[in-house]
Amino acid sequence: MKLILVRHGETLSNRENRVQGTTDTELSAYGRRQVENLSESLKNESIEGIVSSPLKRAYETALAIGKYHNVPIEVERNLQELNHGDFENIAMEELKEKHLPFLTKWFMDPASVVMPHGESLHDVQSRAWKAIEKIIHTSKNVLVVSHSMTIMTILCRIRTIDLSFAREVRVDVASKTIVEFEDGKGIITVLNDKSHLQDL
Repeated sequence: MKLILVRHGETLSNRENRVQGTTDTELSAYGRRQVENLSESLKNESIEGIVSSPLKRAYETALAIGKYHNVPIEVERNLQELNHGDFENIAMEELKEKHLPFLTKWFMDPASVVMPHGESLHDVQSRAWKAIEKIIHTSKNVLVVSHSMTIMTILCRIRTIDLSFAREVRVDVASKTIVEFEDGKGIITVLNDKSHLQDL
């Protein structure tokens, strides 16, 4: 089976370098253009199911891709982004000014951090992997639309690497990553593909 992991298109919060997390932001005008190109690049893929995070930016991305595939879109709460707790919707510049020691630890060893009144990467991986396991058991080619941290934790699990190294499997907005599964073992064949965005 094939698992296609897609990160949603750009939002204004992405452009403003603001923490999004579970804040329910919509795609920007540019993000919608990204998603159109992304959808075009996937229209000939054999996709037997689409599963999306419930957050607007992900679901809107899933809808755009879904118009080329006659399959329902399933919403899965376990695929939503890391809950950043007290840091939701705050600009990175403000975080640097007010919470630099925490931010430094977050960048140096993200697995060791729990967001204040929010989640850790371990929390995200635990819930997200439950959703991925269900998908793997269907043995169908499924496209998943989710978020940066969530996808990174999924890829760490597939590669069996510690969450401290999550940034080694970084995914950008409107990118696609493809994982081929055989006998329950996943191999990443495409990572963070953005070639469809070159003419934007």
